[in-house]
Amino acid sequence: MRIHIATDHAGLELSQFLQDHLRAAGHDVVDHGPAEYDALDDYPAFCINAAKAVVRDQQAGVDALGVVFGGSGNGEQIAANKVVGVRAALVWNLSTAQLARQHNDANVISIGARQHSTDEAVSFIDAFIAEPFSLEERHARRIAQLAEFEATGTIADKHVDA
Repeated sequence: MRIHIATDHAGLELSQFLQDHLRAAGHDVVDHGPAEYDALDDYPAFCINAAKAVVRDQQAGVDALGVVFGGSGNGEQIAANKVVGVRAALVWNLSTAQLARQHNDANVISIGARQHSTDEAVSFIDAFIAEPFSLEERHARRIAQLAEFEATGTIADKHVDA
């Protein structure tokens, strides 16, 4: 599987470790930055580029997921979710990593590099990658509603305020 990774300065050391871990597990890893430590760097472009690459790959039929992280993971998740077609979930334990895929068919996860040990982050990412989408009708229906809103600004037969 192709894994797109992006971070900010807070996650740079973790990013380098994770890339090695994922490559050793047989994944094709694409690093979207940053390339070097800069305490004043801005994460949005890195995360948006990773998210766009995930969507582009998935639309081309490539098995791809994304991992973005920073100090808390919050801003990185927000940035990734600005990309049409991305469902980025902030994960903080194994259950949220698994449910992000199983119930939400998340294609990107975000992790707070300052919130977790390296071992925890690795376990979340490995669980996320390994977990398939459940394909349950209720989950597929909800994801379709989100995609419809993203494309049209409304959800047919649902009350969405203007």
